[in-house]
Amino acid sequence: MFLIRSIDQTATGREIVRERAVEKDQLTVGRAAENDIHLPDLAVEQNHVGIVPASGGRLRLQAAGTLGFTVDGRSTTDVTIDPRDGAELGLGSYRLSFAREGAGESGGEVTVTVRQAEERQTGKVDELAGFSLAPVMPSKRKVAWISLALILLAFLAVPIWSHLNRPRVAPGINKPDAVMMDASWRTGALSSVHHGLEDNCEACHTEPFVAVRDETCLTCHKDIGDHSAQPRLASARGPMSWGDEAQWDVAHTFHKPGPGACTDCHTEHEGAGRMEPTREQFCSDCHGSLDQRLTDTALGNAADFGKLHPQFQAALFTAPGQKKLSRASLDDKPKQWNGLRFPHDMHLSKTNGVAQMSRRLGAGRGYGQPLDCASCHTPTADGVRFLPVDMEKDCESCHSLVFDRVGTTFRTLRHGDVEQMRAELTALDARMPRNTGRRRPGEFGSGGLYRANFGGPGTALMTRAMSEKGLCGECHTPAASGGSLQVMPVTQQSRYFLNGWFDHEPHKQEKCTTCHAADTSKAASDLLLPGIAQCRDCHQGETAVKAEVPSSCAMCHTYHPREGAAAAPPRIARK
Repeated sequence: MFLIRSIDQTATGREIVRERAVEKDQLTVGRAAENDIHLPDLAVEQNHVGIVPASGGRLRLQAAGTLGFTVDGRSTTDVTIDPRDGAELGLGSYRLSFAREGAGESGGEVTVTVRQAEERQTGKVDELAGFSLAPVMPSKRKVAWISLALILLAFLAVPIWSHLNRPRVAPGINKPDAVMMDASWRTGALSSVHHGLEDNCEACHTEPFVAVRDETCLTCHKDIGDHSAQPRLASARGPMSWGDEAQWDVAHTFHKPGPGACTDCHTEHEGAGRMEPTREQFCSDCHGSLDQRLTDTALGNAADFGKLHPQFQAALFTAPGQKKLSRASLDDKPKQWNGLRFPHDMHLSKTNGVAQMSRRLGAGRGYGQPLDCASCHTPTADGVRFLPVDMEKDCESCHSLVFDRVGTTFRTLRHGDVEQMRAELTALDARMPRNTGRRRPGEFGSGGLYRANFGGPGTALMTRAMSEKGLCGECHTPAASGGSLQVMPVTQQSRYFLNGWFDHEPHKQEKCTTCHAADTSKAASDLLLPGIAQCRDCHQGETAVKAEVPSSCAMCHTYHPREGAAAAPPRIARK
């Protein structure tokens, strides 16, 4: 039986003694945890020494591996000791002392005292002590207190003193009012849009220990628009939970503005890069059940694009002469009025006469294929939308406006100017003499005066051009104005959704007909816009797991209405 006594020493020199009894007649010693005596020292093998009983109450110490050990200062791999006489086993930095009390071969248990030897480096330490700064340096406690005082002075007292004594000027990006050492209080890098303020904390933090105020933000963002009037926003927000109220009570104690303050959404010091878009939850807190708090609202409830969002409402002209856009839900399948007669299906056919004409005429222009969407619709430089269709560039290769030929020169009507067209048709020389060699009875001259007097009048040509199958009426809707023939004004809308945006650039891998049913449209009044169901094939809410494109509200909507801002998606607005 063995009594294992482990002695550890604290930093102050106090010894901690732990004892445990081992009811075995032999012991194992090593670095492995399963040994009877575990020595966590890399100089000790996993299983280093085995201790077994020998004759006469003695103990035999045997090395289990190739490394030996020391017994009373002598290196060996196998030795027999008498615990009654005492012995010290050395393994790495550990010393194991053996002792037995009592007479006889089996008198008393063997006590093994384990301690880590401190004296191994004592001699070397004593030799180097004369070259150490420890005797002349303050204690660690004094150094800690001095360092704390310096930190408070440099990073608290100096900025406060500098702030109190700086010249008072209005907040700005480049103002001579920098506070000394204020950068030490920075909690993180600013976003890219505010990167210019990295060294000018007081441009936003105008008052010490007071959160950034809305009026400070408006110093630079003067043209930002309110989402709605503040009283209406407060009504739409609705009551808060007791937990939110408790948090806001604490926030107001430290002068934080809100709820509804700029800093509720636009958080800074969260790392360089662009500022993260507003989370969907921020919008759904109000818009998820908006009709319950704002009973007069015309907006439908919206909380998640994949689960709760109203059908799209397009802003369009629905009748001739309409001056103001009207909104209509796509569920109602509205018709638009644009002043045109244009069947998309005819122009996109692969087999009809239009396709054959495109092949024949296009061969000389480098394409020679049936028409597709890109034949007439050209994207804008930024890829967001499409340019208006231009008659001269996109249509005239097939729909020629040539009305006369003089020698080898062709005369072309000026598109878009009805009065000019009337003048040119009226002045057209209707004489088309045929040299048959025969004279008409009663003709009094061989010149052109006879034919000029009896030629086709310009009014007839104008009427023919404006007819449904005529040169102009084929695509335009005729109208009468002031007793003369005219055409209805043409409207080519660039945007139908004025409270959001759509960016074609990220969708360029899709075919146009995936969203726009142009290949089956027979009239220009067809509104070729996809409904929300088509968008949901790819787009779902922000937290959707299986969606191809998880989409938050900020992907299509902006919180701050501003002239022209809603027309640009985020990737364009950030430039």
